[in-house]
Amino acid sequence: MDASRTRRTFRTAAALGSCCLALVAGCSASGDDTAEAGSAARAHVAAVPVAAADLQNQYQKVIKEVLPSVVQIQASSDLGSGVVYDGNGHIVTNAHVVQGEKKFKVTTANNEEPLTATLVYSYPEQDLAVIRLDKLPDGLKAATFGDTEKVEVGQITLAMGSPLGLSSSVTEGIVSATGRTVSENQEGGGTGATIPNMVQTSAAINPGNSGGALVNLDGQVIGIPTLAANDPDLGNTAAPGIGFAIPGSMVKTVADQIIKQGKVVDSGRAALGISGRTVVDVDYQPAGVAVVTVKPGDAADNAGIRPGDIIIRVGDDDITTITSLAESLATDRPGQKTKVTYSRNDVERTVDVTLGEQ
Repeated sequence: MDASRTRRTFRTAAALGSCCLALVAGCSASGDDTAEAGSAARAHVAAVPVAAADLQNQYQKVIKEVLPSVVQIQASSDLGSGVVYDGNGHIVTNAHVVQGEKKFKVTTANNEEPLTATLVYSYPEQDLAVIRLDKLPDGLKAATFGDTEKVEVGQITLAMGSPLGLSSSVTEGIVSATGRTVSENQEGGGTGATIPNMVQTSAAINPGNSGGALVNLDGQVIGIPTLAANDPDLGNTAAPGIGFAIPGSMVKTVADQIIKQGKVVDSGRAALGISGRTVVDVDYQPAGVAVVTVKPGDAADNAGIRPGDIIIRVGDDDITTITSLAESLATDRPGQKTKVTYSRNDVERTVDVTLGEQ
């Protein structure tokens, strides 16, 4: 679908070039001027297919370079994608791809027969996981991860993976936005994670793309495609052209810790140190987060927040649901100070809280 859109763009450009030729020729004052202008316009039209060919060649170069690093991952009931992280057989993917399983079948670019792999560690809070091939195949190629700070809106992107089980598929789009905070639902095997700083892309993200590669034209993985937006007006089906990828820098931070430490030891994610649930008002509208438990010695406990309190504001953010609380904390850092407003026995109180770590 994306390739067709690109071809239509090229044909439109060529057609516009022809219109320019006709207009220039019709507006000229003399025969010499007409010939000279016509020659210049024809040169411009001729340049359009060359530019198209250059872009196509760049696409093909990137695909040839990166696609061998993208694998298909088969769990007992789900199918997803992964990216070869290093030469030791480590593969990074989404936590919702591996779910609670330990063993997987992995199909790499150079092997028709699936290989076996074992879970190293799953980190649902960021929807990331690392698995490792039990035996290294010949020709295994690790991908190169880019710097998220250099990702800009408008950059061309290619999404690589196994959508709907169609291995080694590639779709094309652009970076639509950066810095998105997105919450997954828990339906259909989702982790329910709230993930900050995601890269939004118009490249198609379909079931099976999860855990694959979002790549720039330098051949760098700038994100791990994770989910597509749902359109409530279309029965919560996927909204076309709105997909999200976990930024490459975060992928590297988490994967490096898992490989070296066997787990995530420094999440960089802020937390209050509570468990909670959404409460509703007399009109049955979400009205805050009731504190169910407080972790002793953690942020909320140190600030005097107790079970039964209802959190209604963090910093400048109004809190109405457990999801809105997670989204408010997602962009904060451990050790950061913020104000938390809560209600206790219908009396509002505001306290200073030094955030802990998730």
